[in-house]
Amino acid sequence: MKILVVEDEKDLNSVITRHLKKNNFSVDSVFDGEEALNFSEYENYDLVILDIMMPKLNGYEVIKKLRTKQNETPVLMLTAKDNIEDKVKGLDLGADDYLVKPFDFNELLARIRAIIRRKYGNSSNQLSIDDLVLNISKKTVTRDGISIELTGKEYEILEYLLQNKGHILSREQIREHVWDFDYDGESNVIDVLIKNIRRKIDKLDSKSLITTKRGLGYVIKENE
Repeated sequence: MKILVVEDEKDLNSVITRHLKKNNFSVDSVFDGEEALNFSEYENYDLVILDIMMPKLNGYEVIKKLRTKQNETPVLMLTAKDNIEDKVKGLDLGADDYLVKPFDFNELLARIRAIIRRKYGNSSNQLSIDDLVLNISKKTVTRDGISIELTGKEYEILEYLLQNKGHILSREQIREHVWDFDYDGESNVIDVLIKNIRRKIDKLDSKSLITTKRGLGYVIKENE
């Protein structure tokens, strides 16, 4: 899943970004409201973590402009202000959640998981298809109860496919959601990673859960 961190305190921005990447999120980070709007215009994010007090444009102005442009990306607002009026203002402008600094990173991760569950219409942290189960909170993958070891990028791609089960995802969509803005790697890296995922999750006596749609991309769906 891909997250935009908007925080003008560089040390805190760095800590949040590092912690999210450690938990298998793709992350872009910016330091003011104008940058946030620029990145949001050209990149598709699953979540924006947005500070309120920032230079150029504050968080309230950013979310107001996002919603005016019909950008429905979920927003989690961060602030040092712990009063009801500020929370109500942010939520009424279109924020999905609100977290007061200082915060515990476990709580931040839990709130992120809850927001993404709502975004994709899931009721739990477990994504499954056939007898394959991916646990978002534990970052584990099993098939028929047997643990499967995936690399970070393999896990991110599989999670994104499962979040969009039954829907074809283009290589460009996968690239945008699994790598950050500055990524400039090999053109066939997604095909290679999909091949690796198939090798690890598929059973020898059954069709692959991930189907290639020639010229379109990939889709994960139940075996028929």
